[in-house]
Amino acid sequence: MYIDGKLQIAKATEPVYLYPQLANRHGLISGATGTGKTVTLKTIAQSMSDAGIPTFLADIKGDVSGVAVAGEATEKLVIRLAGLGITDYDFHGCPTRFWDVYGEAGLPVRTTITEMGPILLARLLGLSEVQEGVLNIIFHIADDNGLLLLDLKDLRTMVNYVGEHAKEYTLSYGQIATQSIGAIQRALLQLQDAGGDVFFGEPALDINDWLKCDSEGKGYINVLDCVRLVQSPLLYSTFLLWMLSELYEQLPEVGDLDKPKICFFFDEAHLLFNDAPKALLDKVEQIVKLVRSKGVGVYFITQNPADIPNAVLAQLSNKVQHALRAYTPAEQKAIKAAAESFRVNPDFDTETVLTELATGEALISFLQEDGTPSIVQRAMVIAPTCSMDQAPADAKEYIVANDSLNSKYDVTIDRESAYEILNATAIAAAEAAEEARRLEEEAKQRLAEEKEAEKQRIAEEKEAEKQRIAEEKEAERQRIAQEKEAERQRIAAEKQAEREAREAAKKAEQEEKERIKKEEAEAKAKTKFIDAALTSASRAIGSGAARGLLGILKKL
Repeated sequence: MYIDGKLQIAKATEPVYLYPQLANRHGLISGATGTGKTVTLKTIAQSMSDAGIPTFLADIKGDVSGVAVAGEATEKLVIRLAGLGITDYDFHGCPTRFWDVYGEAGLPVRTTITEMGPILLARLLGLSEVQEGVLNIIFHIADDNGLLLLDLKDLRTMVNYVGEHAKEYTLSYGQIATQSIGAIQRALLQLQDAGGDVFFGEPALDINDWLKCDSEGKGYINVLDCVRLVQSPLLYSTFLLWMLSELYEQLPEVGDLDKPKICFFFDEAHLLFNDAPKALLDKVEQIVKLVRSKGVGVYFITQNPADIPNAVLAQLSNKVQHALRAYTPAEQKAIKAAAESFRVNPDFDTETVLTELATGEALISFLQEDGTPSIVQRAMVIAPTCSMDQAPADAKEYIVANDSLNSKYDVTIDRESAYEILNATAIAAAEAAEEARRLEEEAKQRLAEEKEAEKQRIAEEKEAEKQRIAEEKEAERQRIAQEKEAERQRIAAEKQAEREAREAAKKAEQEEKERIKKEEAEAKAKTKFIDAALTSASRAIGSGAARGLLGILKKL
């Protein structure tokens, strides 16, 4: 409730107020499950809204959305209010804007890779110290070359580019291990699968849009739907840390104001600090310490104050502690520590009361007007005038659909950045390489053709020479053959002549023999005739006449 310039949050014997001018001193709402933390959160946020203080609420379970619609005077609530002496209660909702990193249950919340920066991004990716160093080098190279890193595809392209040109950058920026490049790429792929490709991009969130009031001067309650987001604790915590970093970097120093510019409420605060490296915890501590002077209040909601690092816990001046349970020695120790963090009230034992508080009841210590912590009060938190439940789906959809910021954030912008520039450079390089390859191929083709032509010429010359030699050999072979044939014919003719001569000689000899034989035969016949004649004559004429006749015949 906003009354007389003060935020009445609860009532003990007297009303318990949170002073607007001290609300940027940060705060803590803690307590076991079911003790009333969410109701307290709604009461404080609605009171701030009525006072003209914009707020941001991380809605983990979906029940915070009820701040957008008016509550109802249920019997149980009326009895509770009557017990606090409140009879006239103005049930109303608050001007609310719904946001969603995934753009499903509210206006999309985006940031750019550059705005996230290498430190938070390295935590988001779960990188080692060496890999974080390589990621930092990649950011420097991108910045030095005027390459904007807006979304995940920009960063993945840039990582790939640096990996391919690691040797060129090593002397100027340091060692760039291939293993680290591979690890970063794998982590980016996992982030993309977790929805990071939706979170990174443009239009990026303008933090000033969370510092708005409606036409009646009531502060907007910016509700971030985290039902899905909290399933990725690393993305959830990194987003919230980035948001605080952005506020610190963008908002000017304002000193002490009558009321904060905005107050942030981080539910399940332990997710911000679990497994966080010391460097990151130091950064959170620094921001929490310094953001106060920017007019920003930060409130953490968690089950146990021990979930918050001591250095941060020491900065939380406005405390609402609901009941704690002590089932283990560690829990008993935590209760003792929580009790000792309050300024003692002599009317009760703080440690004992911490385990006795009823639902909706809390130990509260807000800063007094002079800035000192008040004595702890055992008080009943006033119920909010908004709905205690979550907003109906149709009411929420109507609010989102009719939000004036729809035109600003609804459509994704993808302007020229590292991805487009490096791809264009790669395409140009590829085209140049292709042209060089084509020219080289043409030169090779020409050379090959010239070699083939030369080879063909040499082959033709060799073939012609071979033909000439073959013809000469053939002519020589024919000449020799002709000479051999002529010699053969000459020899054959000579042999024929010799044979004919021999045959002629043989014939002549035969004829001679036959002549002689004939003559001898004739002579013998003649002799025989004569002898016969002589014999006959001698018989006729006597031997003397016969011998004379024989002599005459022989002379014949």
